[in-house]
Amino acid sequence: MGDRPAGVIGEKVERIGSRERLLGKASFAADIDLPEAVHLVAVRSERPHARIVGIDVSRAQHISECLRVFTAEDVPGRNRVGIIRKDQPLLADDKVRCIGDPVALVAAETLEAAREAAAAIRVEYEDISALFDPEEALRPGAPLVHADGNLLGRRTVKRGNPEAAFKHADVVVERVYTTAHLEHAYLEPDAGLGYMDGSTLVIHASTQNPHYDQKDVAELLGLDEGSVRIIQAATGGGFGSKLDLNVQGFVGLAAYLLNRPARMVYTREEAFLCTPKRHPLTIAYKSAANRDGRLLAADIRVVGDTGAYASYGPAVLNRVALHATGPYELPNLFVESVLAYTNNPTAGAMRGFGVPQIAFAHESQMDLLAAALGMSPLEIRLRNCYRIGSLTASGQELTGSVGIRATLDAVAPQYAAAVRERNGTVSGHIRRGVGIGSMMYGIGNTGQQNPATAHLELTLDGGVVLYSGAADVGQGSSTVLAQIAAAELGLQPEAIRTVIADTLLTTSAGATSASRQTYISGNAVLDAARKLKEVLLTEAADMLKFDRAKVILEHGSVRAVRDADRSVSFAEIARRCHKLGMPLKWQGFFDPDTTPLDLETGQGVPYATYAFATHVAEVSVDTLTGEVRCLRVVAAHDVGKAVNPQGVHGQICGGVAMGIGFALMEEFVPGQTESLKDYHIPSAADMPEVIPIIVEDPEPTGPFGAKGVGEPALVPTAPAILNAIADALGVRIYDLPAGLERVLQAALSARKP
Repeated sequence: MGDRPAGVIGEKVERIGSRERLLGKASFAADIDLPEAVHLVAVRSERPHARIVGIDVSRAQHISECLRVFTAEDVPGRNRVGIIRKDQPLLADDKVRCIGDPVALVAAETLEAAREAAAAIRVEYEDISALFDPEEALRPGAPLVHADGNLLGRRTVKRGNPEAAFKHADVVVERVYTTAHLEHAYLEPDAGLGYMDGSTLVIHASTQNPHYDQKDVAELLGLDEGSVRIIQAATGGGFGSKLDLNVQGFVGLAAYLLNRPARMVYTREEAFLCTPKRHPLTIAYKSAANRDGRLLAADIRVVGDTGAYASYGPAVLNRVALHATGPYELPNLFVESVLAYTNNPTAGAMRGFGVPQIAFAHESQMDLLAAALGMSPLEIRLRNCYRIGSLTASGQELTGSVGIRATLDAVAPQYAAAVRERNGTVSGHIRRGVGIGSMMYGIGNTGQQNPATAHLELTLDGGVVLYSGAADVGQGSSTVLAQIAAAELGLQPEAIRTVIADTLLTTSAGATSASRQTYISGNAVLDAARKLKEVLLTEAADMLKFDRAKVILEHGSVRAVRDADRSVSFAEIARRCHKLGMPLKWQGFFDPDTTPLDLETGQGVPYATYAFATHVAEVSVDTLTGEVRCLRVVAAHDVGKAVNPQGVHGQICGGVAMGIGFALMEEFVPGQTESLKDYHIPSAADMPEVIPIIVEDPEPTGPFGAKGVGEPALVPTAPAILNAIADALGVRIYDLPAGLERVLQAALSARKP
């Protein structure tokens, strides 16, 4: 559009909040304190599964500066929380279901006193047989983690006749893959502060979804939602874990019942103990193709461990089933995705909602099929990848923004060059390998309403204020939303003032998850901007006595197209509207066009749009030690339109880092992994050269064509690395992570005659 300023969409823009963080001026939740704030410490179960017989708090109550010990009986409202299923008590009542379950909460004048009092509390338990294997949990007669059974949920996807297709296939590959629990390992442990402001409970917290938190805290305390205000503090990473209620319920309970400010900060050990993990999955995958490399059928059975509570498990089991075939056409299909309750740590949302796990399987299968057919891994992907008119696993026809082939084409030269270089560098015990991995990712929640709202206000001085409930957890959503508003209003992004993630001042934008904020909240902001723009143009045309079609927005004013001297400022228009009694605030709304999935077949339209990507990884493998070095990752991502390319590059590089950890080193072992001393994540020394390639296949329904990239950035890295290791060794690893022992074992097996 002619009134859209250059340097807004598709250009580098400084991320909102980055300067404050660089200067150490940002207030994270643990930095926020108030005089008279009490300190909170939770007493947590050391048993995986047990009935609570009694809780003796008498010794704690005699400790100086201990103010109160809260138990389940003190929760005034509904003692259950959960983002999808309300199955988790704030404080355990009848029994504990995993190690780390909170049994009591101590409030004291000092942190030292709170810890001393917590240590003095005695809990009497009656042990119940514990379950640590999801398949065992699903067997008849297994002890019940929850009264209504150990099956969290099941999703099936059915298309065509896979049994018949397998009989006529030229090649069939069948393998089993496993992935482990993973810890989010965000930089900032969970923290929050609560206090009463008159009759309103105010909570500052490190969170990904303030409006969801508001509902849960209100129900815990028996309050109406308007009596609870959640303000997102500067947040040092979440990756899905901070979608769940963490400290908010505790600080809310204490602040409300004591009528004093209350603060709680998790130690790193506490964050490891009691926050959700990535779901470990066992994936039995059977694929078939004809001699030309066309995929014919797949039979995919997935069993996962959701741990003690549901968290985001229902979303994970759905997304796993719908993404099980990857970005490839597959006419005959059966997928079963099952999650079971166990007494392991709760598993919830972690960057990708199960897609990283299933992508490891489907991309390994693609390479195995290619090898069986004597094809290159790149060629088999090109022959089967989605295109306009393709049908997904759920039967959804793809009608636009299908950039998977473009990502394959984008990496093809680097892939070919890497293969040539690898062939000339194999020597001694160091072997080089090249691998490729592709993926698709549905943007937003699965097959359900998924709306966002936003507001734009025109102030009397001509300023524009953006109000959005979208939590920015480091991904830069606030910056992107400001760019979208600025582009539509003929402004530069710095001219937009933002008010973000405060339930008193902003309406719900939904959770910061599922890579949804650029697409969904971006569209809501664009809707509000268009309404404001309409008023600005209409009122200015009337004031200038020009045809409305002959005026444009430019740098905070509206001017005649052919006469730059004839203009009125936003401030003049705002004062005119105010005088006429017109509103100066406009709401935007967007809800993607989806349909519910058929309960039996999984057919439907679960997502309005999809992101696509392909990564190429180059690795070196030391066959004497098992050490794998990732040397280079070429990462091509179809993002629709890169609103802020610098932000997209940052997401891709961060995704590659997490993908390396998932592939090679990260494994949370329940009962053994206590903190970062036991849990290895990639350091700067582990990072390869990363070559981000932005592919833009505009999404017709996206704001300026944009989709999302937050979670897709992670997904293809581990599959590409595992395929590269197999290329180097000639032996494939089917269990993640591919740590030293597994790689060394594979190397040894490759040397056997």
